[in-house]
This record gives sequence, C-alpha cells and structure tokens, in this order.
Amino acid sequence: MAKKYAFLFPGQGAQAPGMIKDVAEAFPSARKVVDDVSSIINVDMAKLLWESDAETLSRSDNSQIAITTASIAIMAALKDKGIEPSAAMGFSLGEFPALYAAGVLSFEDVIRVVRERGLVMQAVCEEIAAENEGHAPGMSAILGLPPEKVKEIASSIPDAYAANMNSTKQTVISGTFDALDAAEKAATEAGARRAIRLKVAGPFHSPLMQKAADKFEKYLEGVTFAEPKIPLFSNVTGKRAESAAEVKSSAVLHLTHSVLWTDEEAVLADMIKSDGGEWAVLEPGPGKVLAGLWGQTEFGATLAALPVNTAEGINAL
Repeated sequence: MAKKYAFLFPGQGAQAPGMIKDVAEAFPSARKVVDDVSSIINVDMAKLLWESDAETLSRSDNSQIAITTASIAIMAALKDKGIEPSAAMGFSLGEFPALYAAGVLSFEDVIRVVRERGLVMQAVCEEIAAENEGHAPGMSAILGLPPEKVKEIASSIPDAYAANMNSTKQTVISGTFDALDAAEKAATEAGARRAIRLKVAGPFHSPLMQKAADKFEKYLEGVTFAEPKIPLFSNVTGKRAESAAEVKSSAVLHLTHSVLWTDEEAVLADMIKSDGGEWAVLEPGPGKVLAGLWGQTEFGATLAALPVNTAEGINAL
C-alpha cells in the first residue's frame, strides 16, 4: 500500500528573509508558483521573498502572501516527487494553503483571497496601533503554564485574549500592546517559564479583529468554495471540516476565534490510527514550528512530523 501524507501548513510568524530560494532554483515548478503569484497580484514576489528584511516581511500584507506562496511552491516541488496530500490542515494563515491542497479554493482564488486578507488585517492592526498612541498590538506565547491558567490570566486583563491553543505547554495571547505587557507580567508571576512576543503584526484570533472579519466576509461573498476533496481540519472547530459552506463560514470566524490546534492534531492522529495505512506527516512551508508542536503530543512520539522547506529536504524524501 502506498504511503499517505498529511500536510501541516505553518502560519504567520514562520516567515524568514530568503525563504525557499533554493527550492525555487532547484524546482522549476516551484519557481513558476512564485512567478504566477507575481502576475496575479502585481507584486514582485521574488523580491519580496528573497530581498526583504525581517521587519518588512513581518507586516500582515507581506507575510501572509509570502508564506502562502512559499507553502504552495513547496507543494509543487513535492508533487514533482510524487508526493501529494491525503489530508491537510493549517495553523491560522496556514489554513489557506490547506484549502488549496484540499481543492476548496483554486490557485488564483487562494492567492487573491490571501492577498486581500493580509491587506485588511494590516489596515485594522494599524488602526488599533493609532488608537493606542502608536503601540502596535500583537501576540505573546506563554510557555510553561497550562492552557486553563493562561485563559484565566487573559480573561482578567482588558483587551487580552487566549488566542492559540498550541500545546499543553504553550498558549498564545492576543491583545493591545499594554494588555500584552500586563499579561506577560501576570503569566511570569504565575510561574510561566517564558513569555515571548511574536513576530506578527496584530492581535489575531481575537475580538479585536472583528472589523477585519467584517470586511473579509464581504470580500468572500464573490469567492466560490468547493467541497473538500481530502480530509480537511478546522482551527475554529478543532474538528474535520464537513462542507464548503462550513469552510467558508469558518474562514471569517477564523479572524476572531481561537486556533484549536491541539484538538485538530488529536483528530488527525485518530484518523491516521483508524486508517491503518502507512502515513507520514509533513510541514511544507517555512520554519518548523508545527513539527515541534506535533512532537510534544503523545502521538508525536511514534509518528514524527518532518519540516520540508529546503531543496535538500525535498530531494531526501
């Protein structure tokens, strides 16, 4: 029986200057993705990916399209090797390349949708920063406290929200600049091992993004979502997505709701276990955060997730 592959797509914060340049040089199909994205949105993606500094790439209007382009380019290179997904899920922004992988959005639609999402979210983040005397909102990862304790801390601080359920040892809080300062201090006093401010441009997956969600919902009215062709999992529900209508609704709720990543991992692991076939779990995109989170789970001990973001790594598969 042929091996099956589950693809885990990384989200915002995974970006890095120069990402996937070697992949694009080694695989013409990957370079074609970069060039096609440039044509669709009229942005020089080669320049953005390979000549931008970290600060430029951290902006939502840049990082989202850059990470999506990188993930889809790696998918194209993997396809050249005969490797295609039998299941897909993505962390936050990563849900969009997952939608493409599952056949829910066409290539052109996913690029246009992600571009609009990044522009809308960046604009709202700048509005929030202006309202807070230039102090940019954002997200902080709290390490070493149970998720329940982090939720308790966030709920006690105005404009702070538990946003990403990354693992039993790591929960991310979204909020205004001042709210994050207060939350980091409270978490440290409660025994957190570390509190790390993330390389993202806004308070994602929180009610602070409602204005962005409203604008994005209007944009999506004209976009067709197809039924998933392979198992696809949702950040919003933490379960398998069952229909095109559900996926489209979740794409909007996604901006203001928590990422239930630990729930998704468990559901995927159960599906793999019950399938009985031979599976591999890959992280096609910049960075290796999701492989690390998968490794912290009980099922990660028997089925490791492999980051795939270099030409060498692709050729080794």
